[in-house]
Amino acid sequence: MIKFNTPAKNIIYLFCICLISCNGFSQGLAEKANDFLNSLTPKLRAEAFAPFENERRTTFHYVPMDRPGPTFHDFDVKQKDAALVLLKASLSQHGYEKTTDIMQLENILYMIENNTTESPVGKNYRDPLNYHFTVFGQPSDTGNWGWKIEGHHVSYSFTSAAGKIISSTPSFMGSNPAIVPTSAQKGKEVLKEETDLGFTLINSFSPDQLKKARFSEKAPQEIMTGNQRKAEGLSPMGIMYSEMNESQQNTFTDLINVFLSNYEEHFAKVFKKKIENAGWDQVSFAWAG
Repeated sequence: MIKFNTPAKNIIYLFCICLISCNGFSQGLAEKANDFLNSLTPKLRAEAFAPFENERRTTFHYVPMDRPGPTFHDFDVKQKDAALVLLKASLSQHGYEKTTDIMQLENILYMIENNTTESPVGKNYRDPLNYHFTVFGQPSDTGNWGWKIEGHHVSYSFTSAAGKIISSTPSFMGSNPAIVPTSAQKGKEVLKEETDLGFTLINSFSPDQLKKARFSEKAPQEIMTGNQRKAEGLSPMGIMYSEMNESQQNTFTDLINVFLSNYEEHFAKVFKKKIENAGWDQVSFAWAG
């Protein structure tokens, strides 16, 4: 599901829940996760580690809130670097840059909302360091384990088995503001590719196609399935890939590839192969607003 809010709200959510498991080579990922854990003090390690079956591994949220697991506030330089190396190993360079750009938007929100440490919400409400790390199970190239990073508008939960990333469910990237309205970064759009391709596709549809694609004339106030553990499909599903012309199909696949390209290369390739094997005709595009 892709949601584009109204320009007045100046916020974009791009939400991709991966409902299938996809094997991808997580080259050195276990080693980097262990390097991260070993860099921590005993106290921080206890906070950052949980059993693989811990229920926290299958829950997520994308708003500013208290979460378990240490944050960048708790790390020294070495520990912060180890955390970022783990993040880089799970994403592509492009995905890593978008993720860290989203984190930095907290500074923009802090400025726009005139937050102060004396405000009711406090500085931690808009805080680029308030992103939590947790490793689930002992990282290895043979067993099952996972890790997650989560904070405002960023949520990644990776699962690895036999030395390969097999799932990135759920994954969430959001942008607020969608377009930076002020400061030296004025005009910056973190999720510009997704936005432009989405509008290109919806604006290319004929009236009959648009009737199928647009399931609501009003954009929803929030993510359709919120942070529910089980994502529910849309009804109606929107317009099917097979109902698009060749140019529209190319735009649609480009849009999907933007999402896939956020992940490390091998995982992204296998994920795309899973879609191709299932058949593009099984894929649909839906729009609200």
